[in-house]
Amino acid sequence: MGRGKLRIYLGAAPGVGKTYAMLSEAHRRVERGTDCVVGFVEHHGRSRTEVMLHGLEQVPRRELEYRGGVFTEMDVDAVLHRAPAVALVDELAHTNVPGSRNAKRWQDVEELLAAGIDVVSTVNIQHLESLGDVVESITGIRQRETVPDEVVRRADQIELVDMSPQALRRRMAHGNIYQPDKIDAALSNYFRPGNLTALRELALLWVADRVDEYLNEYRSQHQVSTIWGSRERIVVGLTGGPEGRTLIRRAARLAEKGAGGEVMAVYIARSDGLTSASPKELAVQRTLVEDLGGTFHHVVGDDIPAALLDFARGVNATQIVLGSSRRKAWQYVFGPGVGATVARESGPDLDVHIVTHEEVAKGRGLPVARGARLGRTRILAGWLVGVLGPVVLALLLNTVDLGLANDMLLFLALTVAAALLGGLLPALASAAFGSLLLNYYYTPPLHRLTIADPRNIVAIAIFVAVAVSVASVVDLAARRTHQAARLRAESEILSFLAGSVLRGETSLEALLERVRETFGMESAALLERESDVAPWTCAGSVGPGAPVGRPEDADVDVPAGDHMALALSGRVLPASDRRVLAAFAAQAAVVLDRQRLQKEAEQARTLAEGNRIRTALLAAVSHDLRTPLAGIKASVTSLRSDDVEWSDEDRAELLAAIEEGADRLDHLVGNLLDMSRLQTGTVTPLIREIDVDEVVPMALGGVPEDSVELDVPETLPMVAVDAGLLERTVANLVENAVKYSPLGSSVLVAASALADRVEVRVVDRGPGVPDEAKERIFEPFQRYGDAPRGAGVGLGLAVARGFAEAMGGTLNAEDTPGGGLTMVLTLRAVNGAHHPVRVAEPERQTT
Repeated sequence: MGRGKLRIYLGAAPGVGKTYAMLSEAHRRVERGTDCVVGFVEHHGRSRTEVMLHGLEQVPRRELEYRGGVFTEMDVDAVLHRAPAVALVDELAHTNVPGSRNAKRWQDVEELLAAGIDVVSTVNIQHLESLGDVVESITGIRQRETVPDEVVRRADQIELVDMSPQALRRRMAHGNIYQPDKIDAALSNYFRPGNLTALRELALLWVADRVDEYLNEYRSQHQVSTIWGSRERIVVGLTGGPEGRTLIRRAARLAEKGAGGEVMAVYIARSDGLTSASPKELAVQRTLVEDLGGTFHHVVGDDIPAALLDFARGVNATQIVLGSSRRKAWQYVFGPGVGATVARESGPDLDVHIVTHEEVAKGRGLPVARGARLGRTRILAGWLVGVLGPVVLALLLNTVDLGLANDMLLFLALTVAAALLGGLLPALASAAFGSLLLNYYYTPPLHRLTIADPRNIVAIAIFVAVAVSVASVVDLAARRTHQAARLRAESEILSFLAGSVLRGETSLEALLERVRETFGMESAALLERESDVAPWTCAGSVGPGAPVGRPEDADVDVPAGDHMALALSGRVLPASDRRVLAAFAAQAAVVLDRQRLQKEAEQARTLAEGNRIRTALLAAVSHDLRTPLAGIKASVTSLRSDDVEWSDEDRAELLAAIEEGADRLDHLVGNLLDMSRLQTGTVTPLIREIDVDEVVPMALGGVPEDSVELDVPETLPMVAVDAGLLERTVANLVENAVKYSPLGSSVLVAASALADRVEVRVVDRGPGVPDEAKERIFEPFQRYGDAPRGAGVGLGLAVARGFAEAMGGTLNAEDTPGGGLTMVLTLRAVNGAHHPVRVAEPERQTT
């Protein structure tokens, strides 16, 4: 019996309809007479999914006891004994209860497939093993249940079950996925629009890559060499010249016009290393094409047009973009050029675009040949073999007569040995000296530098020609090897520099350490001075004994600007290394300037913020504090007046007004003092490990009873915070939420663990805040909308965010599903401990 076939329904998130689609497929197969059974399907209380199970045979599950509870899993033995044609197995990544036949459900499925049973299963994109880190960075949740990618890739069919984030959230809000008491938590945590959009993109891209694999496999099996234009794939041929940037941008514009367009830049290098390409320019072009969403490829090939076409056909490209030739008119006598050759041989399935640019017909030079780099010992050995070798060989040949032909072959072998060891010059010396010895000792007339037989002249001439040719080839190979190694090293270094610029790295010490390691120096320092006559100062250094006095005191110094220099000590570098060292020096100067600009910008921002706060503080004191003071004064004046006889009720009302005004003054002054402490940096949190459920209830003392609903589980991890600051933060958030909540609506204060943090959410059902105002409400002295002047000076949320950031946390505003505003306070969990987020119904208490 052959192996069964696996069909997988892949989704971006729970609730998109994978199980429903799987059950629909089962009903279609049963109607066609296929023997189909349900091995394991979990409907999770969803009525529509549960209805789809009706009419399908279900194999009884196996019950297992674990930690005092009874759980059910798929009975693999029962399914194997039943031996259906097709088995439905839901949740491929599920972890079985300990004591089961296999640890993972996908292992159960492997047994069914090995037994010849076809399996239809489901899995979410976040459960693929290779995407664990990506999913955690998106959702903040580390998936514990995963399935190896290879298991899914081996599936015979993969069908994507897709749904837009908006539609999925509507399904959630209508109660089609989770129970009503779990909807708010799910919509606020895992089922956020951003999370769902990112997961959907992951699923679409993963399936698209799988489709490409299927297509490439089919083309390979059927030996399809023609281009199948399933989507626009544009190949850009680069030469390493400056016109490459123009070609890449033009290709990107072409790709944007077609659905799913893709740009692939390729640089084809000659296998002998002969190239005029600039490694620095290639690094820039690589960065450009990657920024535009394309890929960069490096291919080796002597026949550039053929290599380019082979690459294009291999990736199933539809278009090729090339630049107009930089050759001058007279250079076309050597051939039509790469562009014309590619256009002629591309055939009807590849479109070739020849793009004009500024470098057209300006010519292109070849690199200047450098001397061989064979090492002193090797060159010395070559000279010894080339000069002393012929003498020793002549002495040996004088003792035996081998004939002129054999003598010449021996001298030729000696010349080849000199070429292999020392390169061109020792080989030429060996050839010249050997030809003289052959003429003097072995060519008639003997012991004279003349040749009687013309045939011997031809033989000696061939000997000299072969010796010189071999020596030239060896010398050229040595030069090319050295050039290739050096260019490769330089390109790697320059690529690192380009990457550091794009990543915005600002550590001067890290860059100097890289310089020191790259060139094998003992220390490195960046020196600067204010003017040409000012003394040098050290801006940064690494390594022992760094040259911090003058650049002239170092073994190597390179200018890094008008008044900057990069100084290194340890050894003297050759002149050929100064080009790359100059690039490091320029980057070091840029990093130093960036650090100083960032510091100045931060200082300017702090000063501006302080001035703005002081101005607003004066405005608040002159306006908002005057109202309660005026009310208190009026009430006191009324009570002290002898002209009016106040009743007990009137007297109590005036005293209540005085108390209310005093409370408002106390609250306003407290917030003003807190904001002043935050702005002056005098807030010093006392961080310790506490439980959130111990602090949050204490912050609800200032709000009316029955106005807040508390949902803080006791199982949350401990957080590292200042208990007093946390209490003040939550109190300000709750007071603000209660103030804007409609009558009869309570505020929900909920906490949950999420990755290495704990989130406290304060949820109200008030009018909400538009997206453009969500950050503005955290600024001091800001009140949203038509809040009355008596509602406060607008410091509560600003103080709350300041306290949260002082404790190393964050405070942000989000929309409440169904209307309202949710304040999300994020705190650091102790030692990164966390519990997996599960949508469960914790105990709730009302305050």
